Amino acid sequence: MSTPKVFISYSHDSQEHKQWVLELATRLRNNGIDAALDQWDLKPGDDLPHFMEQNLSTCDFALMVCTEAYVEKANKGTGGVGYEKMILTAELLSQIDNNKVIPLIRQKGKTAVPTFLKTKLYIDFSYHKDVEFSFDELLRTVHQAPLFKKPEIGNTPFEKVETQGQDRANDPIHDIMTLLVQNYELGGYGIHYHDLAKRIDTSRIMLDFNLKKGSELDFFKQNQNIVSLTDQGKFYAIEKGLVEN
Repeated sequence: MSTPKVFISYSHDSQEHKQWVLELATRLRNNGIDAALDQWDLKPGDDLPHFMEQNLSTCDFALMVCTEAYVEKANKGTGGVGYEKMILTAELLSQIDNNKVIPLIRQKGKTAVPTFLKTKLYIDFSYHKDVEFSFDELLRTVHQAPLFKKPEIGNTPFEKVETQGQDRANDPIHDIMTLLVQNYELGGYGIHYHDLAKRIDTSRIMLDFNLKKGSELDFFKQNQNIVSLTDQGKFYAIEKGLVEN
């Protein structure tokens, strides 16, 4: 996996703010992110607009540290001289993917962002007690490692009978479950591994693989070579139409 790169845009409000941004950039680099920052990437004589445009075109994310002064300058389209050119304007922003911009709020009692980004979600670094949570959220966003992942969509419990044959072809443990359900319905507790190997039309290696997969899904369990259904496996049997309601 390649190292994600971020470009940090901020206004030089004060020495304290510059130090805060420097520490943020350092923490990002210490956590596997290539953070570009003027304080260590620029030297006297370098061209500021070129530095900004070059990093905007190559970064994975542009981090906008939105203090009150930053937002005011961005909304006014301030260009001028010196570090004010580090402010991202709507014109410069149009050169990159808008989804790459992450506003970071650092204000007192406000959560303002530049007008051209007012619809974007932000991460709030304003409150000291929440800084670690905010930093973790930023890390997860840049590394694309969300705390909560959207679950896969399961099968409908109202599956049509004519589709069951198609699902079976895509379900390698279907035959194992069919035998276990039939055995259970006849009053059996489980099926010995060797009996399964004789009755399943597959190789021993594939049987072992499918048994492992079914166990991980909690459809059945193995105890002293006896393979038996679990409650989750019984639900599978109902869902897949292996038993009548």
